[in-house]
Amino acid sequence: MPASKGSRSSSKKAKKGGSNVFDMFTQKQVAEFKEGFQVMDRDRDGIISKDDLRGVYDEIGRIVTDKELDDMLADAPGPINFTTLLHMFASRSSGESDDDDVVAKSFRAFEKEAGQIDSEQFRAMLMAFGDKFTNDEVDEAFEQMEIDEDTGIIDSNALVAMLCAGGSDKEGEA
Repeated sequence: MPASKGSRSSSKKAKKGGSNVFDMFTQKQVAEFKEGFQVMDRDRDGIISKDDLRGVYDEIGRIVTDKELDDMLADAPGPINFTTLLHMFASRSSGESDDDDVVAKSFRAFEKEAGQIDSEQFRAMLMAFGDKFTNDEVDEAFEQMEIDEDTGIIDSNALVAMLCAGGSDKEGEA
């Protein structure tokens, strides 16, 4: 028995309880979600609050209204701790590809103004969070995007249209 107990100890962290949301994701995915959660939990109290969300949006330079923040928080069944956040991701993932509206909203979250993403801020985020991009990977991705050479602004409407079926129908959506 001691041999099997020792061999199972590494998997115990991911299996606390019966039907577990942690079992729906790889350890790498859970680690990435945890990193993202820690970035959003500005006051480090273990709960993502309205002030935490506002701080994240302020950091990327995007103005967000109280109603938008309230709507985001209303998606959760209660206070958003890490486990709740994982449940929210699990309920939205189909195991295949992301819905077009999820992809569009993901990119639109980086917009400073409707249809415009600052390429340098976007580069910094791609290289700092989640599956971190290398400088070369960002350069390769940027080659596919419409970027104004004078201002460094990415045309997010064109980006969404390129990545999503019917993306051009969602222009200006925030």
